[in-house]
Amino acid sequence: MKHLEKSMSDLSGFDVLVVGGGNAGLAAALSAIEGGAKVLLLESAPEWFRAGNSRHTRDLRCMHDAPTRVMSGAYTEEDFYKDVLSVTQGKTNEHLARMTIRASTECTDWMGSYGVRFQKALGGTLQLGRTNAFFLGGGKAMMNAYYDAAERVGIRVVYNAEVIALNVKDGEFQSVTALIDGVSTEVGAKALVVSSGGFESNLEWLKEAWGPMADNFLIRGTAYNKGKVLRCLLDLGMESISDAKEGHMVAIDGRSPKFDGGIVTRLDCVSLGVVVNNKGERFYDEGEDFWPKRYAIWGRLVAEQPDQVGYSFIDSKAMGKFMPTLFKPYEANTIGDLAQQLKLPVDVVEATIQAYNAAVQPGTFNHEILDDCSTTGLKPAKSHWALKLDKPPYYAYPLKPGLTFTYLGLMVNDRAMVLRKGGERTKNIFAAGEIMAGNILGMGYAAGIGVTIGTVFGRIAGREAAMQALHPKGTSVVVQEVAIHAAR
Repeated sequence: MKHLEKSMSDLSGFDVLVVGGGNAGLAAALSAIEGGAKVLLLESAPEWFRAGNSRHTRDLRCMHDAPTRVMSGAYTEEDFYKDVLSVTQGKTNEHLARMTIRASTECTDWMGSYGVRFQKALGGTLQLGRTNAFFLGGGKAMMNAYYDAAERVGIRVVYNAEVIALNVKDGEFQSVTALIDGVSTEVGAKALVVSSGGFESNLEWLKEAWGPMADNFLIRGTAYNKGKVLRCLLDLGMESISDAKEGHMVAIDGRSPKFDGGIVTRLDCVSLGVVVNNKGERFYDEGEDFWPKRYAIWGRLVAEQPDQVGYSFIDSKAMGKFMPTLFKPYEANTIGDLAQQLKLPVDVVEATIQAYNAAVQPGTFNHEILDDCSTTGLKPAKSHWALKLDKPPYYAYPLKPGLTFTYLGLMVNDRAMVLRKGGERTKNIFAAGEIMAGNILGMGYAAGIGVTIGTVFGRIAGREAAMQALHPKGTSVVVQEVAIHAAR
């Protein structure tokens, strides 16, 4: 108890308080240190579960005009922004999106300066070697490097510290109330950065948005993202962005755990076969686009099916052309036997596959490009990678919606400053990461963009929070922009 009392008495005199210990939070804390601030970080999870969803990441999406040591080819601002528009269907703040894209050019070098290591550019991965930089050792290695750096530069980190209330007066942050090892503690600072994620692990909040179908969702990420800080700030009059039903939701293996299954639960075979619901019927174009841009729509598609389940059928020709899976597929020598194993209506599934096979047109199959293998006269059509399922053995994977993070969040400007209702700026509250990603991601997802948003806005939020704490009357500087623009 004496150690605990000493620990709690040592939580005063900080310039910047960061709430949330994932990628965005560590980027903010390290940037605030760069700005000369004294920084305290509160992480709700115990040390062995620290870093939120960032533990499960593996890459970030980066703009570059020429090959780099970790990415191939070129991925220009317009390329990147076109992909953002494609997945969000235009539901994005163009200014904040372009600012993020331009700032992404600095991310790999900045992260590397704190010990994050990257793999060489990948090949044979549907163009990901051109668009994305991959962490050596994955997200957990990235976060371990960040935490080691935080210790070296003197950032104070407190685990098992769940923020349950905020004290804000006239848009100015005063303090938080946190349960630290179960003991209620008030912690203040001159500026606040919230990087505590969305509310995807708050099952009751999910049911408020989705209704009973949310009971069948699997949560790919941390069980600690309850959305308490987000709820507090919304209740205090902060402006919201996006919608409670929007989020990064993918189709994952239906045998995955309820929480924390991570990226290994994802299935990348969808585009190479036929997907049916539990009635044995197809419901969407499996070959619409590359999975880095289209895999994230499949979670919502499956969520809209009866009982929130689907089944991906492939044959032996597809094996080896998608990333290895965590669970072995179901296997049989006939489509009927496979459907029977999955307890699907055998006659309907057989008829569905027969109709699909009959609609497949001749083409040159190539799973690394948008090829010319498609169907005709089939509804829904399959646009690319349409090969007959005719080579046994046949395989199938059960699908369920896997929710990664939610998009309902806090509206910010390009200083990462949280806005109050009506667009008025708060005085010293900043946000980064999933809690504000809805400003850029109104819907949909492109592989790696979440880490990009967290890194870019974490750096801005930390820098701005330090500036506000140390020079409250000074002029703000955002390195990426010459002028300050409104967020709306």
